[in-house]
Amino acid sequence: MPRIVAQPTEPSSGQEVLERCVALADGLRAQGTCVVWVRVERPGVDPQPPGSHLAVTPRQGDIEIVKHTWGAFQGTGLDATLRHRAIEHVVLGGLVTNFGVESTGRIADEHGYAVTFVSDAMAGYDEHAHRFAVEYVFPRIGTVCTADALLPRS
Repeated sequence: MPRIVAQPTEPSSGQEVLERCVALADGLRAQGTCVVWVRVERPGVDPQPPGSHLAVTPRQGDIEIVKHTWGAFQGTGLDATLRHRAIEHVVLGGLVTNFGVESTGRIADEHGYAVTFVSDAMAGYDEHAHRFAVEYVFPRIGTVCTADALLPRS
């Protein structure tokens, strides 16, 4: 199991977040949306710790980003890739809410992207930190919604 997915998180387990993110990616992909998967590698560590692999297999047309910092933009080429595809809006979920997700959302906003945070497709190392980000920080950066509100089931 990937090392970050296996860590204890709240209010959902890493496995639950992964499953919601996969379902969210499937729904967005079905609408023709570009899906980006992000995994982390620790800088200066070779080989990477066990479980550093991506928890999913990207599909044809998906983008895989390898980050070395908390956020997905620094040194990854993500901004150039999104701009090349004329993408102006990013939808974020993943682990960990108040680290990688928040950092990526803040930089996305600073780069001028519209940002949507899918609150039930992320979790923090503790519930208080997760809720603080979702209820206080994210509404000041973008839109906060649930997966069902973003992609209603038919």
